[in-house]
Parts: sequence; C-alpha cells; structure tokens
Amino acid sequence: MLPIADVRALPGIRYRLASAGNPSTLVAPPYDVIPESDLPRYEALSPFNVVHVTRPGTDYALAARTFEEWERNGILQADEPSMYVHEVEFNGRRRRDLIAALRLQPYEDRVVLPHERTHRGPKEDRLALMRATHASLEPLWFVYEGRASGVQGITDVVSKRSPAVVFTGPGGTEHRLWTITDRVIHAAVHAAFESLPVLIADGHHRYETALTYAEEVGGPPDAAPRFTLALLTDIDDPGLEVLPTHRVLKAGVAVTGGQDAPSLEATLAGLHDRVAAGVYQEHRFQVLPLEGNVALVELHEQVIDNILGKRDPEKFVLYTRDADEAVRWVDEGVGVGAFFLDTPNLKQVLKLAQEGKTLPQKSTYFYPKPPSGMVFLRLDPNRRL
Repeated sequence: MLPIADVRALPGIRYRLASAGNPSTLVAPPYDVIPESDLPRYEALSPFNVVHVTRPGTDYALAARTFEEWERNGILQADEPSMYVHEVEFNGRRRRDLIAALRLQPYEDRVVLPHERTHRGPKEDRLALMRATHASLEPLWFVYEGRASGVQGITDVVSKRSPAVVFTGPGGTEHRLWTITDRVIHAAVHAAFESLPVLIADGHHRYETALTYAEEVGGPPDAAPRFTLALLTDIDDPGLEVLPTHRVLKAGVAVTGGQDAPSLEATLAGLHDRVAAGVYQEHRFQVLPLEGNVALVELHEQVIDNILGKRDPEKFVLYTRDADEAVRWVDEGVGVGAFFLDTPNLKQVLKLAQEGKTLPQKSTYFYPKPPSGMVFLRLDPNRRL
C-alpha cells in the first residue's frame, strides 16, 4: 500500500481570552523571523505573549515552566478534538488555511516533501525546546495541490460561520480562526488528503526536529508525538504569496555574459518568464541568461558554486528579500556582487521535490507567515490522535 498524508483532528490548546486578554497581544511571528531587537516589543505586549515560550533564549526549562503555568492557571485551555480554518487578509488579498495534526513521516516515504537544504544549528535549538516543553508550539506550514480534493469547499463552508477568534497580527495583517468539531468533517478532510503529498513551505528545520523527537519519545503509531501541528494551504489559493530571496556574495569574481540593464527595476522586470538572474557588481546591472528550467537552481550550479569553489556558502552568501538592500550592501562593501531572482514557480518547486531534488537554502519565502500563538499541541505519548 502506498503511504498517504495522514491529517487528523487534534485536542488543540488555545488561549482562554477571558483570562489571557486581547488576542492581538498574544501572537507573534514564527520564532526564526523575529529579530533580537524586536523581542522586547513582543514580550511587553503581554506577559502571556507566545514569545515567552517560543523565544526563551537558552532557558528552555523556563519556557516549559511558563507553558505549564499558563495551562494550570487557565490562560490556556484544551479544545475537544478539532480542526481549524485560518484566514488572513493582507495587502488587499486573502488566504485561507487549514490547521490540523499531520503524521510525521520520513522524507523517503515521499509523502512529506522537503524542498530546501537544512543546517544543524537551528535544529539543536528547537529540539532542546521541544524536549523541555513536550509541545508543538508553532504550526509548520505545508502546501498541497488540492484542486480536486474537496478541501477548499469544506473551508469555504466553515468560513461562512462566525469565527471563534478575530485578531490583528504582525504587520497589520487581519486574522480569523474557526473551530471545526464535527467528526464528519474531520473524516472528510482526512480522506481528502489520503492521495496528496504535502510540500514543506516553511519549517524544514522544525520538521526534522519533530521527527527526531518522535523517534526519541516513541509510543504507538497514533501517539501525539508522532504528529506535528500543521498549517496546510492549497497551492492554488489566490492569496498564497511567495517572494524571492536575493543573494549577495562576500567574495568572488566578475560575472560575464549578461545583458546590461539601466536600473534595478529594469533588471527585475527582465527576469519575468525567463530562466535568468539579475546581477549587480561594479555599479552595473545585468540580466544573466541561464541554461535549464529553474533559475535558482541554475544560478547556484552554474554561477555561485563555481565562484565559491570549496568555500562554505554559509560564510560567503548573504540573503535578503529586499533588492534595494542587496544593492546597498554591495555599494557599502558588505558584499562584492548581488544576484536577483524572480518569484519562484511553486508548481516547479513541487515537481522537483516529488523527484527527490532539493533546492539551495532560502529558495522560497512564503508570506505572510502564520502567526504563532493560535493553537498549540501537547506531545503527550499517552494521548492518541
């Protein structure tokens, strides 16, 4: 039998707003996109803001005690087994997601598909936090091709009801959350995902951490630690926005073979519908044609890897989503050259992932990130999902 994506209801733990207060003061961006300088602002929003458990520095035991105190004092409370519909409005657009538990499966099962390479450091930090708290504190983000699955129809119906929670999130985004307790709907969603692989959109390090933790804890196949808190988005959702991440090299040589462009704007425009990268070095912009199908892959294989040779990319490549910042870094001498990319084609990324290929780190940036603090999952090995 072919392995399948196993999506289930979970006894989600959520803030009890009567005790915790305004939900807009309780949420925060995912742990890895909050600059250290912004942490005090989120901590000051509320003593119950989620950063107190997702960003404890290295005091993982304090995060565990805090989370347990919140449960004990009624700041948090558990739902009956539920799935959730999440909707976010931003920049005149709207995206709708499903939040549920997803069975952790190794990549070789070809059900949960990675598309980026990972590094050890972030995994060690998150594993220490998970060992201390025994909880899935933030949803991992997945995308799927579900046009014929019926999931969108289910979320459409649910979202016509009054939401359980409405709040303003990071960056002025507007959010709504609905709770689904109907077991018939749970069964329909579970069945809809049985034939769908899911692609990790955001959270490769945390997914691999959760796999490691599940192996450590053990337990029967349906035990809670065998699952992760998951936010799932249809790849065809009109509100699914993916941004490119540009590269700045701190060492290298001049790149030749590009077509001159008069400005950054013209360079970026010249990348649309082409396998090409923009280049900025020595105060000149160029559009560099590349051989192949996916610009990001070809840029690394044909250009960046050749320039760096055996040097560690982690030490010589900087990343930014702001093209103007990339130009500024080169002008200020932080880097010697910048490479610009167009918005990645998600269907191509999914196809590569299904073929077992991974892209270089920071190949996609899904936006806006789902805020942390909407739902938590206790990883109790005695709890069955």
